[in-house]
Amino acid sequence: MPQDQVPGLLARATGRLETEFASLPAFQPAVDAAAIERVLDETAHRLGDNYPYFHPLYAGQMLKPPHPVARAAYALAMNINPNNHARDGGRASSEMEIEAVGGIARMFGWTEFLGHLTSSGTMANLEALWAAGELHPGRRIVGSEQAHYTHKRISAVLKLDYAAIAADGRGRMDMNALEAELRKGDVGTVVVTLGTTAIGAVDPLDQVLALRDHYGFRVHVDAAYGGYFTLIPDALDEPARRAFAAIAQADSIVIDPHKHGLQPYGCGCVLFRDPSVGRLYKHNSPYTYFTSKQLHLGEISLECSRAGAAAVALWATQRLLPLEPGGEFARGLARGRAAALELYRRLTHDSAAQPLAAGPPELDIVVWKLRAETPERASELASVTFAACAARNLHLALVQLPQSWFQVETATATASGLVTCMRSVLMKPEHEAWLDRIWQEYTSARASIGGG
Repeated sequence: MPQDQVPGLLARATGRLETEFASLPAFQPAVDAAAIERVLDETAHRLGDNYPYFHPLYAGQMLKPPHPVARAAYALAMNINPNNHARDGGRASSEMEIEAVGGIARMFGWTEFLGHLTSSGTMANLEALWAAGELHPGRRIVGSEQAHYTHKRISAVLKLDYAAIAADGRGRMDMNALEAELRKGDVGTVVVTLGTTAIGAVDPLDQVLALRDHYGFRVHVDAAYGGYFTLIPDALDEPARRAFAAIAQADSIVIDPHKHGLQPYGCGCVLFRDPSVGRLYKHNSPYTYFTSKQLHLGEISLECSRAGAAAVALWATQRLLPLEPGGEFARGLARGRAAALELYRRLTHDSAAQPLAAGPPELDIVVWKLRAETPERASELASVTFAACAARNLHLALVQLPQSWFQVETATATASGLVTCMRSVLMKPEHEAWLDRIWQEYTSARASIGGG
């Protein structure tokens, strides 16, 4: 179905929604249509000052367009503007959130759990680390040096000590470095990242869990970016496959439906394996919400007001595209993964490019260094190439990584410091079909600056 038919479908659904409230006296708010038209025209013009995040030639940051059904369902919910803090504010949307979050939990193998949506992955991780601090007061949080920077920031907000663990040449947490910290006896929680922001690296969760058996810490999995890859284990390399296979043993999990889940920003999700964590949220509210005796979502969330429309959009998307191996949603993930592997293959045969020495990407993020006589020149070439690609409507990204990650380990390996590299996030299913065009524009851009 062409996407331009969606507005008509939304109009029909809006009419259906109006019939649900047909028993109310007629009411029509007064609006100045001409003024609204002028403002919307100006708004559309202002929004043109953006990268084309929706297009397959945008392959830079972690930005994926919401599915048309998510956009339509969100707009439909805006006719009511529900607040999922409590059932009084969002009766239907609260039920839809519970069902949608249950679908995510089942994807990870959980049927007994506590969880809800949040306004972002940052808030979801904050809740997980807050619970960790409450359950292990005074004990440290540790995570890979490649974990998202918010973990250190969140820990500071919560007044919890945080330590970064060294990463190996693939950007994964180094197990020897982790165990050295664990031996100190004061680690309460280990943050395991399944899909780092920089390169999509997958920490060895299975190995971390083996250490938990001996040292007795909590395991929090930050799968904000990579969580949905649990649906396509056969498309992953063995180390990543083992990590995702072990995710059900984590104590808490964060995933961002507004990344691979085809949702509008902001839509994060936090899950706890032990439902009794809900006791930490217990509070009394003497002035609101007395129409329902059921537990409401505000009683298991640090946030109060939350957009019920986000839950409606997620529910509708998962109804259309269930989270099941082999389904259409999973096949879309696999196409992005295939595009990343093909880009990596082409880069390995490109004399001007130097992909990571450790091998192919673990998910769908590809990084490479441009070959040059010095790291400074390589960084300069990356910046110039980035701009030349953008001039051809191909939008990539830049990232600073350790030089040693691009050097095959030998007795004489001496690379140190950081180098600016090219980075491409191939998270749209369409990227597989568009890879030839992406490669053509990239190589043409590089040739235009004298790079071959």
